[in-house]
Amino acid sequence: MPLVGGELMRYFDYLSAEETERVFHVSPAPFSNRSEKEKLAHAIGAALYMPATRTTIAEDLRSGKHKGLTSIVIDLEDAVGDLKVEEAEASLIAQVHTLDQWIKEGQMDEESLPLIFVRIRTPEQAEHMMEQLGCAVLRLTGFVFPKFNTQTGDRYLQMLRRYNESRPEGSPVLYGMPILESSDILYLETRLETLLGIKQLLDRYREYILNVRIGATDFSSLFGLRRKPDMTIYDIGVIRDCVTDIVNIFGRANQGYVISGPVWEYFKSDRVVKPQLRETPFLETAGPAGLRLRMQYINKYVDGLILEVEMDKENGIVGKTIIHPTHICPVQALYTVTHEEYMDAAHILASSGGEIGVVKSGYDNKMNEIKPHLNWARRMMIRSEIYGVLNENQNFTALLVN
Repeated sequence: MPLVGGELMRYFDYLSAEETERVFHVSPAPFSNRSEKEKLAHAIGAALYMPATRTTIAEDLRSGKHKGLTSIVIDLEDAVGDLKVEEAEASLIAQVHTLDQWIKEGQMDEESLPLIFVRIRTPEQAEHMMEQLGCAVLRLTGFVFPKFNTQTGDRYLQMLRRYNESRPEGSPVLYGMPILESSDILYLETRLETLLGIKQLLDRYREYILNVRIGATDFSSLFGLRRKPDMTIYDIGVIRDCVTDIVNIFGRANQGYVISGPVWEYFKSDRVVKPQLRETPFLETAGPAGLRLRMQYINKYVDGLILEVEMDKENGIVGKTIIHPTHICPVQALYTVTHEEYMDAAHILASSGGEIGVVKSGYDNKMNEIKPHLNWARRMMIRSEIYGVLNENQNFTALLVN
């Protein structure tokens, strides 16, 4: 069941106090859609897509159907057939109004409501949704803008600004999350000009931009490609190169945006290559039961997802679009900060006063250079506050066996 009594959301809140103490050196901090922007941008985590035609969204959220769920995207675009758009709009409006009514009547706690985003098709549809939702728009955290470009993008963002400048006092900010997925971004001859134009546009509305999201499925379709479930998006050369350029433009330290990784679309299939999920972390955490859990993830192709999330993180990407509830726990477990990462980051920040240039890691396995690693350390600290810091003897698998 959702949290009650006015408690904010926090990651892994399904753990008991004893389990939390056993797993975490620093427990995840609470947050809501009223949290400050930088924290909220990193807190989206595994965003579960739901087609707007689904009529049980409100009840699923009230009942806590999906363990660990903290953010959803209600989709009016690709998940809805062109002939079902009006039906999907009506269903979405009804679901959000139901949530709003339950909160007002005390049947549901506002603070435990997951972050809710709506992926829309056009600026016109966005305006229509705003009008139909009325005061219930307060239950949304933002809109997701597909196939974002400078033309439609400016209209989307003007709409956000108009709303936020006139929103009721004390109400949460309504954010936007553009998806980069169009041909002029992927095709080499137009990529740089397009990305720089989008960057200039977003910079004008920076206070309302929560994430920049990568739409690798649409990118892949432009070349008739699709990654296999035992590969990652980084194994497709043209997509990898484009992701690299997106990170280069939007992910620069101190002036960049939080970039969220592309959707993982598999939940079962036939295997071709050998699994890359190591036995040791599972064995150390839970013995033979851990090995059985590992095989379950391999059989469900979650090992491919795990590898891709690790690659996302190495490229400065935090957050993942998912299409199945079984992906929530593994993705979010991977965003936790290890004890070693946390100690290194804390040591670097504590030594950044200018007296020391380099210091040996507390784990005696590396050198921490203060200036080059300072931005990395700051990012680790943001992630550690949201997702927590694991105890010294724990790894991410500890959160998969609970």
